[in-house]
Amino acid sequence: MTTELTTLANGIRVATHRMPNLETVSLGVWVAVGSRHERDDQHGLSHFLEHMAFKGTTTRSARMIAEEIEGVGGDLNASTGLDTTAYYARVLAGDEGVALGLIADILLNSKFAAEDLDRERVVIQQEIASTDDSPDDIIFDLMQSAAFPEQAIGRPILGTKTSVGRFRAADLNAYLAEHYLPDAIVVSAAGAVHHQEIVRHAEALFGRLTRRSRGTESQARYRGGFAASAKAFEQSHVLIGLPAPSYSDPAFYTAQVFSGLFGGGMSSRLFQEIREDRGLCYSIYSTVWGVKDTGMLAVHAATGPEMVEELSAVVAQELAAIAESGPTDAELLRAKAQLKAGLLMALESCSVNAEQMARQLLAHGRLVTMTELIDEVESVDSNRIKAFADGLRNEVASVAVIGSGKKSSAQASRVAALFAPIGTGGMIAQGSR
Repeated sequence: MTTELTTLANGIRVATHRMPNLETVSLGVWVAVGSRHERDDQHGLSHFLEHMAFKGTTTRSARMIAEEIEGVGGDLNASTGLDTTAYYARVLAGDEGVALGLIADILLNSKFAAEDLDRERVVIQQEIASTDDSPDDIIFDLMQSAAFPEQAIGRPILGTKTSVGRFRAADLNAYLAEHYLPDAIVVSAAGAVHHQEIVRHAEALFGRLTRRSRGTESQARYRGGFAASAKAFEQSHVLIGLPAPSYSDPAFYTAQVFSGLFGGGMSSRLFQEIREDRGLCYSIYSTVWGVKDTGMLAVHAATGPEMVEELSAVVAQELAAIAESGPTDAELLRAKAQLKAGLLMALESCSVNAEQMARQLLAHGRLVTMTELIDEVESVDSNRIKAFADGLRNEVASVAVIGSGKKSSAQASRVAALFAPIGTGGMIAQGSR
């Protein structure tokens, strides 16, 4: 397998990873802009633009775009995140030019016709409504707003029904001109791909974009707190978040290993103690995410309203236990093995390879080898895990609760108190092992 990187004259980076045993190619354009870059009056604009890109260009209708990619047996899609927007496709080898040509067309030549805007805003408003029916979506939005209040990074990516209702073509064109700049763009492809062919296509399609300076980006300011919704569901959901290293921080790998042994699988502490030994829930897990200047560790569980606080107290106790005694050798080895296996298994997918290269270039400014990744995981030891857990005990938690009706807010407040920083009465390790 061969990985190659070329920077075009205008600053666009083109990365490829050849996987010779495949007959398909995953490729796309990743742009370093997402919901965190929106001003208050632009809330939801990144996601709205991603939708509108597929609604017709000066040369193709929306139907023609769909028929052209499916005519070669491929698929075309897009996604919006906190700090990136991606437009990607998967096609058979030899059809890379078709896929990249379509992506270039929807990014450079979209019409944003008034009737299409009106129709798509209704579609997005329905998407927003569907998240309001999903406790998982609601609780993560609540936790994010508690963690980063009064900041774009703390707002829902989709926007609101009101904000989506006011966008016009001029807003989309201005946003494109401001953020879709060559030094913010990565063209990435993996699979049965030839590097020089992708470079040739990228140069022909995007080479006319001119360099311009990008605006400054505000630093994320973690604050923490609690949030709740009185909306009723069959179960109560609790989400406990704590600040973690950014994606570009080497300590991010410590956070990943910690998350694995804490709540990453059936052998993890939280699963064994809370589900298996105490029967307090059906599902509980921890996860870590990061962007280039901040990150979060989050523990999510769904349980009965009467068990929210008991379950949360056990989470606090287990965190305190690791901070005081560290992990066992066996659970550290298991967590590292899980993380390494996950990395290696994921990279058997050409889609994951293409996305990972793009994200590495946008976050680190370079490609990170698999050897480097594995070495980072292997370097995590018991002392680093213990220190990481101890550091979490000095942070203000971000807690969200939903599903307990009018009791949700009081429960969220009491759960947040369980995780108050050391010295303020939180994280008492009663009953910890």
